[in-house]
Order: sequence, then structure tokens, then C-alpha cells
Amino acid sequence: MMKRLIYLIVIPLLAGFCLRAEAQTEKSAVTLADPYILLEDGIYYAYGTYDADGIRCYTSTDLKYWQYSGLALNKANTTENRWFWAPEVYHVGDRYIMYYSANEHLFAATASSPKGPFRQVGSYQMESLLKDEKCIDSHVFFDTDGSAYLFFVRFNNGNCIWQVKLADDCITPVPGTLKQCLWAADAWELKMGRVTEGPNVYKSGARYFLTYSANDYRSQDYAVGYALTTNIARGNWSKQRTHSPFLHRWNGLYGTGHHSLFTDKDGQLRIVFHAHDSQENIHPRRMYIGTVKCSGNTLTMTDDAMVVPVLGTAPTAVDAPAADGAAPAAASYFSTDGAAHAQPIAGINIVRQGAQVRKELR
Repeated sequence: MMKRLIYLIVIPLLAGFCLRAEAQTEKSAVTLADPYILLEDGIYYAYGTYDADGIRCYTSTDLKYWQYSGLALNKANTTENRWFWAPEVYHVGDRYIMYYSANEHLFAATASSPKGPFRQVGSYQMESLLKDEKCIDSHVFFDTDGSAYLFFVRFNNGNCIWQVKLADDCITPVPGTLKQCLWAADAWELKMGRVTEGPNVYKSGARYFLTYSANDYRSQDYAVGYALTTNIARGNWSKQRTHSPFLHRWNGLYGTGHHSLFTDKDGQLRIVFHAHDSQENIHPRRMYIGTVKCSGNTLTMTDDAMVVPVLGTAPTAVDAPAADGAAPAAASYFSTDGAAHAQPIAGINIVRQGAQVRKELR
């Protein structure tokens, strides 16, 4: 009797899994704007703009299924009380450093774990060079020679991207190294406002790619382009107009931008970005993940399936007793986004066979 009761309860829940996953293919369940992903010891950590009380953290093992881990940075551990935006986290030496903006100034915070709790270090990160001037959208690039560069946005002639070298503590800006990188000037960048923001640098061989978002984030044409240089210390960034923007209204989404590039467990170059909630509504902005190809001077989005994050854990095999002598039931195959397939597909398959649901890797 107990086994029969378990069977009746479990199977409707499993049937509901496919329906829920299918519905979520259209809309991410992770409501992070300005998202950033850190891969550390086999775990993905996602941070972004959302919470009025600080910076949230989510964790995942596969980029698809995410769990909320609480506030990595609580405003109680800072001097500020509003506008906690655009965080990044790096493992530097024996600590983790979070770079973020709060109340339109740049800050750094440290912790012993990527989940925090992070605590603010010092005052405004750019105070020694820019005093009380407002700045947002910090990004730190660590070069192969060990040097670190801070890229960020100043509010001069619209939102413009600047860079500065950091001292050995990876926090303090070095005097005499402040340089302007780029500003909004091209037609695709001027659909709404004069905005270039959300800088993120990727290095391939001797080439440095400065990727950035343009237009006001409220625009449906918020998009991502890039510039190139072969000497990061000198700057001299050259916009790649032929291939920009390379992320724009992708896969039916609107307002696609303020991204970060990262390498996944399989060595693929990935892009995590936010998009508007829908064509009609901007908020809450939601996190999505795509795959990028870097070839020579070119960055392009690939045709690989977009990852639409789900809250929860990945499904596992659940068994229920089969009737004695019954013939095996036909198997049904689903991808992890809930889409049905006639045959198994390459990668992870969710297999339903009678009263059994299991996960298979092909």
C-alpha cells in the first residue's frame, strides 16, 4: 500500500516537470541584471543587480539549474545604502575580491568564500584619482603577465568607458595610467541616449577584445559590440564596426546586454547577459547564457542552444515498482529545457519510461 501511494504522488510531480521546464524556455527564472559568472572548483557562481540590500549569489553545477545562496554582499557590511550594481568576483591569492558599484561609486570588498560574506575595503576605489566623481560598472582584467586593469564608466559626454592600471593589491589605481577607451558615436550606439557601459575584456592570442553595451538599458536595442587592441597598457582601442553589435535582440529577446564572458567546464567561451522581462516590460531583467566564437578579429554568437536558467536542482532517477510480467514501456526523451525529442540527443537527456524518470548522458 505504501509503495502504491508513493507511485501515485511521484508521477504527477514528474509529469509536471516537463510542463514547467517547457514554459521556462521562454523566460529565465533567474532575475539578475548585469550578470557575472565565476567558475570555481566545479561550481558556477552567478552575481548581478537586483536586490536593494546588496548583491545576490546563485550557484549551479551545469548552468541550467540554479539555487539561491543568499546575499554575498549585504549593505550592512558597506558604507552605502542603495544602488548595488554590476558585481564581479575573482579569486586573488588567499581571498576573493568583489568589485561593484554602490550609490554610483566604485568599491571593492573581500571574503574568504565566493558566497561571502563580503566586506567593503576602504572608500571609493577611484577616490585617489577622481575624488568624489561618480563612476559605475567596474570590470577587472587580469593579464597573463600578472598585471591588472580596471575598466569602468564615467559620466562625461554621456556614459564613457575608461581604464586604469591597478597596483599589486589589485584594488588601488596607479597614478598616470588613466585613459579613455571609447564613447558612443556609431549609429547602432545612439538609438537611445549616449551610452557605452558594462565593459568586459577577453584576450585571445595577442589580441584584447573590449566588449561593451551601448544605448540606454531601457532600449529594446540595448546591444553588445567590441573594440580591439594589441597593447592593453597603451589602450588605443579600435571599434570593430563590421561585426558590432554581435549580440542584439537575440533569440527573440529584447534589451540584450550588460554581459560577461567566461569559459565553462568544457572550455567553451560563454556569454552571460540580461534581457528585458518581455517586449512590453523592462523589469525584472533576466539572466540568459549563450555561446560565443572567437576567430581572428571576430566575435560572433554561435547557433548552440541558449541556456534559459531554471531555479531548483537537476532531475534525478526516480523508480516505482513495475507490475509483475509487464512489458517494458516505451521511452520518451526530453532535453533539459523540457523539449520532447523522438530519439536521444547528444548531451543530457531526461528519459521517461513508464513509472521511471532518469537522466542519461549521450
